[in-house]
Amino acid sequence: MERIAESELVLNENGSVYHLNLLPENIADTIILVGDQGRVGKISQYFDVLEYSGQKREFLTHTGRIGSKRLSVLSTGIGTDNIDIVINELDALVNIDLDSRTARSETKSLNLIRLGTSGSLQEDLPVDSFLLSTHGIGFDGVLNYYAVSREIEDAELTDEFVRQMNWHEDFPRPYIVKGSEKLFDLLKDGTHHGMTATANGFYGPQGRQLRLKARVADLNERLMKFNYNGHRITNFEMETSALFGLGKALGHECATVCAIIANRFRKEYSKNHDLSVEQLIGFVVDRLT
Repeated sequence: MERIAESELVLNENGSVYHLNLLPENIADTIILVGDQGRVGKISQYFDVLEYSGQKREFLTHTGRIGSKRLSVLSTGIGTDNIDIVINELDALVNIDLDSRTARSETKSLNLIRLGTSGSLQEDLPVDSFLLSTHGIGFDGVLNYYAVSREIEDAELTDEFVRQMNWHEDFPRPYIVKGSEKLFDLLKDGTHHGMTATANGFYGPQGRQLRLKARVADLNERLMKFNYNGHRITNFEMETSALFGLGKALGHECATVCAIIANRFRKEYSKNHDLSVEQLIGFVVDRLT
């Protein structure tokens, strides 16, 4: 096995992975990912036993048990750049021998469930409902930096998306990756379903205009109208495409379920989005345990 250099896999003095500050025994095989570190405790309050708590920067991790089920909750912060760190370092914890710095011959697959908030791109998707992503559509370009086969993408769907959207030549090449069928089946009842667009920013990349004008002013209208073989784009957020793309390339099961706290076309915003998130937490914890 080829040894991975210290400059490529950076470890802390105690042998933990650099950004997450975690050792292999600190994480469960099923991990709930949240953007906001304040949500970690709202999920771990369901634990019967808290086995581990640790934090470095925005990455807060709680691991414990609900009955016999061992779970971890990890805050990722915002954006696909943070997801790139989180997925690679979680994979290193289970699939690289950190002492010898070599990849293990037998790989482990983690269950990674992103629990977040999102804005609806369809008028019929109501505020305070739950949306389970069938696919992640990457506007971020993260996956393009990896030597992975287009086989992990839905190439036909991606090509049709580029055609229908008349994709701007200055934007990164988009990619579309399907989420885990196993986790989809676990979470599908009680949720709406659709493709999730992942932007690499909150304002211009999602069609918002403050003092700077968006390059494609009607981006959201184009996304709303996209339809191919029954697939439509239901919501916008900032993490799912990298989660699905990197997760699938590394052999992990990945899902995203979001509380819809805004409807971009109705111009509506949740009157109590904290309650919606709390209800979503209860829903996901119940399904996982």
